[in-house]
Amino acid sequence: MAIAPSGRRPRRRLRRRPLVWAAALVLLVCGSAVAAALLAWPSPRLRDDSDALAGTSQPWYAGHVSHIVVRNPAGHVVPARLVNGKIRPATPVPAGEPLTVELTVRRPLWAGWLVGHTEQRTFTVRTPGASLRGRWLEVRGGAPVTISFDQPVRLVELGGNGAPHTLRFSHGLTTVPIAPASRGAPHAGSVTVSAVARTWERLPPPEQVHWFPARKNVQALVTPAPRGEIAPSHPITVTFSRPTETAIGAALPTISPSVPGRWLRPDSHTLAFTPAGVGFPIDGHVEMTLPQRVEVATKAGSRLTRTLTWDVSRGTILRLQQLLAETGYLPVAWTPADDPVARTPPAQLAAAIDPPAGRFRWPYANTPKELQGIWRTNKWNEIVRGAVMMFQHDHRLDVDGFVGPQVWRALLADAVAGRRRTAGYSYVYVHRSVPQRLTLWHDGKVVLTSPGNTGVPTAPTQLGTFPVFEHIPVGTMSGTNPDGSHYHDPGIRWISYFNHGEALHAFNRSSFGTPQSLGCVELPLATAAKLWPYTPIGTLVTIEN
Repeated sequence: MAIAPSGRRPRRRLRRRPLVWAAALVLLVCGSAVAAALLAWPSPRLRDDSDALAGTSQPWYAGHVSHIVVRNPAGHVVPARLVNGKIRPATPVPAGEPLTVELTVRRPLWAGWLVGHTEQRTFTVRTPGASLRGRWLEVRGGAPVTISFDQPVRLVELGGNGAPHTLRFSHGLTTVPIAPASRGAPHAGSVTVSAVARTWERLPPPEQVHWFPARKNVQALVTPAPRGEIAPSHPITVTFSRPTETAIGAALPTISPSVPGRWLRPDSHTLAFTPAGVGFPIDGHVEMTLPQRVEVATKAGSRLTRTLTWDVSRGTILRLQQLLAETGYLPVAWTPADDPVARTPPAQLAAAIDPPAGRFRWPYANTPKELQGIWRTNKWNEIVRGAVMMFQHDHRLDVDGFVGPQVWRALLADAVAGRRRTAGYSYVYVHRSVPQRLTLWHDGKVVLTSPGNTGVPTAPTQLGTFPVFEHIPVGTMSGTNPDGSHYHDPGIRWISYFNHGEALHAFNRSSFGTPQSLGCVELPLATAAKLWPYTPIGTLVTIEN
């Protein structure tokens, strides 16, 4: 029996074992390589960019950005494009706004089986915002006026009295000149400034920048310019070169005449007074007194003062006529072309300066031709004068027929409150031709006609139209007769004075209808008593042949 040599079988097992270990080692290395590739394969990143919203950053072998989506805080898509690795919004976006950027990267085919064909990443970026470093500048003579920002800006828009002026820069600037150097002391000035760090950003609301000559005294810019005109509802703004408490102390300026309103401090250097109600007196004068003297900038330079003055805009004749018609003081009616002016002080003030369109009409078909012949739209006439006098009397104002601040204030107050005179409109006309006759017309009706006596040839009653300026139930009349003697007649009844000393009144005569007076229009007692309530102050009396 043959026996195999010992040791052969074990030698065959030892030759196979290294192959197994080699295969395991290869698998381990490949697995480690795959794991390392999955862990270390570069992901897309965003980097800051001086011109774009952001730049993409990844090695060339990591793939390419195949898709981008930019969203605003509300989740709405912001159109954007990727050019040379830079993301630029296609439409203006606000400065300082947080945006979400979603990137999709497509990887190379040779790596896709290992690390995936695509990868998506989401980033949050904020559009840059540039802020002014100072808004109140003191400039020395010979130096330009410059504004500074906390980071470089590429686009600056300057505004003011004229059209906006836009400055564009090829590279960002932190200091921007806005006015050239002056040969002597610079004039004070102001400008609105709006700036962005990227040209694709939307300009923010403008900020006001003020500059002043560098001097020992506090400088002030005042709007509207003192010694000029101010609208009734326009605020007065005073901006100082230094903080208000340093410039004038803690006390507020005073306004004369006193008008309702409120003081505001828009910023540390500015005080603003906004009138309320019917504002500064139309056709009047307003004065502001500061607690301390300051140098107020003017076109001619500056002056050291505490007192600032303005003339308030004048109201228009056309709006005066409209208001008098609306409040029942005219024989004409007025209808606006569009919606009526709102019963608010701001709307009524604006209309007083810039009246609305509309038309006047005579509401009664039988309005006397004498009265119609006096009226002139948008022009001063005796009908308007009489209405003003009647309005002044009703509102306990001085009856002088002039339209000043008090008349406008009362008119606007009535317009806001919707108050209206309801007594109707009266008109008296007297024919001097014999037989002389007086007619009273009131709201489309002839209330009475009566014979009356006008002045004798040596003291005739003057022709023309005149408003009643005094209205008394009984009085004493005295004067000089044509022959030089004097008369003194107490107890005259139902007197309505017009045209200086002439009057409608009762007088005891044996007959009426012929010239017998010394310029007045004499009437029988019963007629004068009936006429008198219809002829208050402001009623028009026409004397004609």
